[in-house]
Amino acid sequence: MSAISRRRFLQAGAGGVLLLRSPPVAVEMPARPGMLNHAEIAKYVVPLPIPPAMPPTSSGRGPADRYVIGARQIRRQVLPPGSPATTVWGYGPPAHHSLFNSPACTLEARVDRPVQVAWVNELIDRDGRYLPHLLPVDPTVHWANPPGGRTGRDSRPTFATTPRRYQGPVPIITHLHGGHNADYSDGYPTAWYLPAARNIPSGYASEGSKYADFAAAYTHRHGTVWSPGAAEFYYGNRQRPTTMWFHDHALGITRLSVYAGLVGFYLLRGGPDDLPAYVLPGPAPAAGDPQSTVYYEIPIAIQDRSFAVDGSVFYPESREQFDKFAGPYIPASDVPPIWNPEFFGAAMTVNGRTWPYLRVEPRRYRFRLLNACNARFLNLKIVTRPQARRPVAAALPFWQIGSEGGFLPAPVRLDHVLLAPAERADVLVDFTGIPDDTELYLINEGPDSPFQGRPDTPPADPATTGQVMKFVLKPLAAKDLTVPADQLTLPPFTPLGPASTTREVALIEEDSAVLHGVGPTSVLLGTVHGGPKARMWSDPITENPAVGSTEVWEIHNFTADAHPIHIHEVFFQVINRQPFRGTARPPEPWESGFKDTVIAYPQQITRIKATFDRAGLFVWHCHMLEHEDNEMMRPYRIGP
Repeated sequence: MSAISRRRFLQAGAGGVLLLRSPPVAVEMPARPGMLNHAEIAKYVVPLPIPPAMPPTSSGRGPADRYVIGARQIRRQVLPPGSPATTVWGYGPPAHHSLFNSPACTLEARVDRPVQVAWVNELIDRDGRYLPHLLPVDPTVHWANPPGGRTGRDSRPTFATTPRRYQGPVPIITHLHGGHNADYSDGYPTAWYLPAARNIPSGYASEGSKYADFAAAYTHRHGTVWSPGAAEFYYGNRQRPTTMWFHDHALGITRLSVYAGLVGFYLLRGGPDDLPAYVLPGPAPAAGDPQSTVYYEIPIAIQDRSFAVDGSVFYPESREQFDKFAGPYIPASDVPPIWNPEFFGAAMTVNGRTWPYLRVEPRRYRFRLLNACNARFLNLKIVTRPQARRPVAAALPFWQIGSEGGFLPAPVRLDHVLLAPAERADVLVDFTGIPDDTELYLINEGPDSPFQGRPDTPPADPATTGQVMKFVLKPLAAKDLTVPADQLTLPPFTPLGPASTTREVALIEEDSAVLHGVGPTSVLLGTVHGGPKARMWSDPITENPAVGSTEVWEIHNFTADAHPIHIHEVFFQVINRQPFRGTARPPEPWESGFKDTVIAYPQQITRIKATFDRAGLFVWHCHMLEHEDNEMMRPYRIGP
């Protein structure tokens, strides 16, 4: 089979793979040896894990709460009981190995109460030797590149022959997604660091090119010196209460480390823009809770994954597994040998387990929804039958009360919740009046392919990725005294003021420059003035807002797919979207608040407005992680 250009991806499917073109049409491909038949994985046999609160190292004493959080390789039961355990990566407190998990324990924070975290790279074995990555690292893309040493780190290395996967020590740097903090605490992709392992090869760079600068800035501002194999971050929490999450952000391998499990929730509460605890469903997990505690506020992180028969997570180890292109690869062409333009798993995991269930009472619940998938867009509904022909009518509505930047101006009633990778939705679901033992299902009608916003795109496989989790009604334990969603008054919302600058930016894909019909070989950001021009990470900065300025960014999507665009450090408002040949339309009702990630639809201009109030060096990028890892990320600077 020859290589194909444009939406030419493979999914490791239920015992096989799917090849989809644009417009998407599914074609059955032979089963992959050693892969599970994902349709045969038992569903709804384990309860939904609810991440506990992260225990602080010190809290309540001094000017800030302090945490030490490591990243480790662990074994956990991701598949149903009776199946092999799965090796994943997770965050946790080094003194409590049993609390390492994926997703991690939730970090609970309060508005205006700072949090200091020492993020420690503990990807080492019991003898203190480094562990290689669980998944195939492509050393030909622009990435951290520790083997390059100080002069070659953070680069796209050159090779005389096509290299195999990198198996050296793994760099990490943790980004608080949604945080409003100084650049040295943002998780800048080139501020990575290796573990303090005993066997780092001679000549390797142990830290990224921005690590020393940010370490010095942190020490100057906060007094703490960064230790080898770690970074200290300060989160001031001077922002609206909201749902944030943390994940690895090392240059060129974010897709692999997030897929391996380095994710966790960070929930910010309190301040004048929050609601009293009795208004919304609660409690949420808190430090020291007894095991018998019943929760009515629950974070829900959804990831798609594929599995081998031995329980290991599967991620493609060659470009050939994506589009059947068997070479020539770099250096004989410009096609990376391992990097895949997108990845779509064949199983759905929720809070780290495949297809769990949650027993709920006939009352209101608050769910903090997070799309933690690499590339999959989710279109979530609650229905009565898990495998009904799609689309299917919703059985229960969602009431969305918040997005990435906190509460919306007013609750929005929705039959479905559309979430791009990295988007969050703070929703209420009211199970009041539903009889005991009723079963309801959270399903996904998003596609098993890159999202384009087209109504004719086939939805996810109803037998696998079209199902997410199950709710089972149980008797009411106590009267629900929370406020019904349609009667809620949310905290006042103050929109941004007028903009002083309009900036045009571009989303671009590039096919091979030497092999006809092969691509994409990279996905890029760029500028529009005088025609779309792709910009590499290494090109001079083109986005340089003044401190305190409010700007409109017009995101021109010249590609065939939708992209979730994330701008670090700021929250923005969606103004409108306009087809290249058409009239502008307003944002969706659930986009009426502040956001940090926006869906930019293909062949459209997406307009957003943001105020850039803190000087520093940050990044903006697509949050389809395979795109981010191969040039669809650019640095930008606020201020001189």
